[in-house]
Amino acid sequence: MHAYVFFRVASLPALSSPAARRGLAVAIACLWLAYPVARSVSSRAGSIALPLDAVASTWVGVLFLLVVCLLAADAATAFGLAFRDRVPALRTLAVVAAGLLSAAALVQGLRAPEITERTAKVEGLEAVLEGLRIVAVSDLHVGPLRSARWLARRIEDVERLGPDLVAVVGDVLELEAKTAAAVVPLLRRLSARLGVFAVTGNHEYYAGIEGSVRRLAESGFRVLRDEAVLAAPGLVVAGVDDLTARRQMGERGGFLERALSSRPPGAVILLSHSPSAVERAAALGADVMISGHTHDGQIWPFGYLVRLAYPRLSGAFAIGRMTLVVSRGTGFWGPPMRLPRRAEIVAITLRRA
Repeated sequence: MHAYVFFRVASLPALSSPAARRGLAVAIACLWLAYPVARSVSSRAGSIALPLDAVASTWVGVLFLLVVCLLAADAATAFGLAFRDRVPALRTLAVVAAGLLSAAALVQGLRAPEITERTAKVEGLEAVLEGLRIVAVSDLHVGPLRSARWLARRIEDVERLGPDLVAVVGDVLELEAKTAAAVVPLLRRLSARLGVFAVTGNHEYYAGIEGSVRRLAESGFRVLRDEAVLAAPGLVVAGVDDLTARRQMGERGGFLERALSSRPPGAVILLSHSPSAVERAAALGADVMISGHTHDGQIWPFGYLVRLAYPRLSGAFAIGRMTLVVSRGTGFWGPPMRLPRRAEIVAITLRRA
């Protein structure tokens, strides 16, 4: 991607001199190295590396949009073989468009998450549970680019919604589990009448699964690992460790079956970070499934690639008698950018079908 951007930008008339192209080559090389260096340094240097982390992470998003826009210009000119007199102008326009889209994505990425209201109709829901509110957060990715103030404000957002139950649907931690201890006191502020339930995401696996689970438990969350518990009479909350990470690591097994087969009686709320095996979850008796992981593609048009693995990118879907809710995520991963839609916190109200 860096090489492609270099050769396309170097072809612009404004960079026709050898000195300009050498400068561009140096800049591209530095940006190419910036993200892996930032990831390595930030784990050791902490907040000292924050400026490098911010620049490197943002560049990942800008690079993606540059590639998209330059590819569009190449498609319009058959990669420079047609309309040759217009190629420089179109490539210049592509660079400008990528800059404008990057600015818009930064604005959306740094805005506070919006509150999305969803309704889930549940057959056989007990009358006492009518109107019960579940507030779901996912993909917080607490790390270098999310400050303690940002996390505290998200917790306040959840509190204002007056949840009966809070669902934390994975990818809470972006840091190594031992480093994440600093955010535990903040996470402990999350509370609800029926409790805070959590499942792991793929990033909990990358950070070290056992250590991550300990941090989540220290935060006061009831971590569900292929199991189901009775949250209230007539209400069951089930959860599985992330299905995507387990597939990547070669794990095989009936994870959903283990979580749902021996559940107590009642309406079943299933927490699964990845919106995978949704038909199987419905067949096993889940009434509501809450997921995240997709980020709604985070930066358009990346969502078209994400749909190849997760066709239900974000929103609410009827899967037989089950309602699937896929969150766009409450934070971001990598670039602090979102396009076109910003992050969200989802409030789900249960209704009798």
